[in-house]
Amino acid sequence: MCRSIKVLRDYENPPNDEEIEAAALQFVRKISGFRSPSKVNRAVFDQAVADITNVSTRLLHSLEPSSKAS
Repeated sequence: MCRSIKVLRDYENPPNDEEIEAAALQFVRKISGFRSPSKVNRAVFDQAVADITNVSTRLLHSLEPSSKAS
Protein backbone atom coordinates (compact mmCIF):
# COMPACT_ATOMS: atom_id res chain seq x y z
CA MET A 1 0.00 0.00 0.00
CA CYS A 2 2.53 2.62 1.10
CA ARG A 3 5.64 1.41 -0.62
CA SER A 4 7.52 4.63 -0.01
CA ILE A 5 7.27 4.28 3.77
CA LYS A 6 10.45 2.67 5.02
CA VAL A 7 10.52 0.08 7.80
CA LEU A 8 11.26 1.89 11.04
CA ARG A 9 11.82 -1.15 13.27
CA ASP A 10 15.57 -1.15 13.90
CA TYR A 11 16.77 -2.22 17.32
CA GLU A 12 20.32 -1.01 16.71
CA ASN A 13 19.29 2.45 15.46
CA PRO A 14 15.74 3.21 16.62
CA PRO A 15 13.83 5.82 14.62
CA ASN A 16 13.61 9.35 15.91
CA ASP A 17 10.35 11.24 16.40
CA GLU A 18 10.69 13.03 13.07
CA GLU A 19 11.03 9.77 11.15
CA ILE A 20 7.95 8.32 12.81
CA GLU A 21 5.93 11.46 12.12
CA ALA A 22 7.07 11.51 8.47
CA ALA A 23 5.87 7.93 8.03
CA ALA A 24 2.54 8.81 9.67
CA LEU A 25 2.15 11.79 7.34
CA GLN A 26 2.83 9.61 4.28
CA PHE A 27 0.26 7.10 5.51
CA VAL A 28 -2.43 9.73 6.07
CA ARG A 29 -1.71 11.29 2.67
CA LYS A 30 -2.04 7.89 1.02
CA ILE A 31 -5.29 6.82 2.64
CA SER A 32 -6.95 10.25 2.49
CA GLY A 33 -5.92 11.02 -1.07
CA PHE A 34 -4.79 14.51 0.00
CA ARG A 35 -1.22 15.67 -0.35
CA SER A 36 -2.25 18.95 1.24
CA PRO A 37 -5.80 19.10 2.60
CA SER A 38 -8.10 22.10 2.25
CA LYS A 39 -8.63 24.41 5.22
CA VAL A 40 -11.88 22.65 6.06
CA ASN A 41 -10.06 19.29 6.35
CA ARG A 42 -6.77 20.51 7.86
CA ALA A 43 -7.66 19.91 11.53
CA VAL A 44 -8.87 16.35 11.04
CA PHE A 45 -5.91 15.59 8.75
CA ASP A 46 -3.41 16.90 11.31
CA GLN A 47 -5.17 15.01 14.11
CA ALA A 48 -4.92 11.78 12.11
CA VAL A 49 -1.18 12.32 11.63
CA ALA A 50 -0.76 12.97 15.38
CA ASP A 51 -2.81 9.89 16.32
CA ILE A 52 -0.90 7.61 13.96
CA THR A 53 2.41 9.06 15.14
CA ASN A 54 1.49 8.32 18.77
CA VAL A 55 0.29 4.78 18.08
CA SER A 56 3.34 4.05 15.91
CA THR A 57 5.71 5.37 18.58
CA ARG A 58 4.05 3.20 21.20
CA LEU A 59 4.26 0.17 18.93
CA LEU A 60 7.93 0.69 18.06
CA HIS A 61 8.89 1.20 21.70
CA SER A 62 7.01 -1.95 22.71
CA LEU A 63 8.45 -4.34 20.13
CA GLU A 64 11.17 -6.71 21.26
CA PRO A 65 13.67 -8.56 19.07
CA SER A 66 12.71 -12.12 18.21
CA SER A 67 14.70 -14.67 20.12
CA LYS A 68 16.82 -16.86 17.90
CA ALA A 69 16.07 -20.54 18.29
CA SER A 70 19.17 -22.71 18.60
